[in-house]
Amino acid sequence: MDERKTLRQIIIYHTFVGGLGFVMLYPILWMFASSLKPEHEIFLNAASLIPSEFRWENYAIGWEGFGRYGFDLFFRNSLFVTTLAVIGALFCSTVVAFAFARLQFKFQSVLFACLLATVMLPMQVTLIPQYILFHNLGWVNTFLPLIVPTFIGGSPFFIFLMVQFIRGIPRELDEAAIIDGCSWYGVFWYVILPLTKPALVTVMIFQFMWTWDDFLSPLIYLQNANLYTVALGLRGFSDPDNLTAWGPLIAMSSLSLLPQFVLFLFCQKYLVKGIATTGIK
Repeated sequence: MDERKTLRQIIIYHTFVGGLGFVMLYPILWMFASSLKPEHEIFLNAASLIPSEFRWENYAIGWEGFGRYGFDLFFRNSLFVTTLAVIGALFCSTVVAFAFARLQFKFQSVLFACLLATVMLPMQVTLIPQYILFHNLGWVNTFLPLIVPTFIGGSPFFIFLMVQFIRGIPRELDEAAIIDGCSWYGVFWYVILPLTKPALVTVMIFQFMWTWDDFLSPLIYLQNANLYTVALGLRGFSDPDNLTAWGPLIAMSSLSLLPQFVLFLFCQKYLVKGIATTGIK
């Protein structure tokens, strides 16, 4: 009797979880299915996930882009900006977090309070002052406004995340390294940095996703089509005064998700460790 009850509970649980997972994944499944549908069928038969005929040419047309600009250009631009933004976030968040978590310096508490305040500050509040600053520097219509801020503290959330992770690493490890002759630079490089690998991967994943998906910042700072990222490239398929090429648009939208899926697939175990573990090995 108990075995039947347990089996029934397992079936109900997995059925519920599977159904919930399908509901959550349905928009993504719909997008991939619609990328292969004829254009007239995308909205006429929207609920179906099975195309009446497979239109692989949607991907070929979408990859050709628009005008003189192919979609491979937009992918290269996004990859370039995202890679440098990830490097900047990793470098800045790690160095600054180590200083806040381990060193003692003047106005440390005040500066950390300012850091927490900037975490709660919406991006739209600083958008106009930043644009004026970058315009005066001559950086508008370049990739610099999208990359440089990540190297100079433009990711306060990641700094806060790294501070909390480093504070979980026992200080006895630092003291042992100092007794062995390490300076603070040696402690950072040989002790703290290797132990923060899970947190660094977490920063990398989130920074990659946020930068790759960012639409507002490239829309404001990039004006030439040869500098467009994937997000702006997708907008090029939409024409309010004419017909929108829904097939190529959805096909390229589906293709733009692949880098994030691949990154998350290979790094998900480190993402869990970055949340659940400390520096104790």
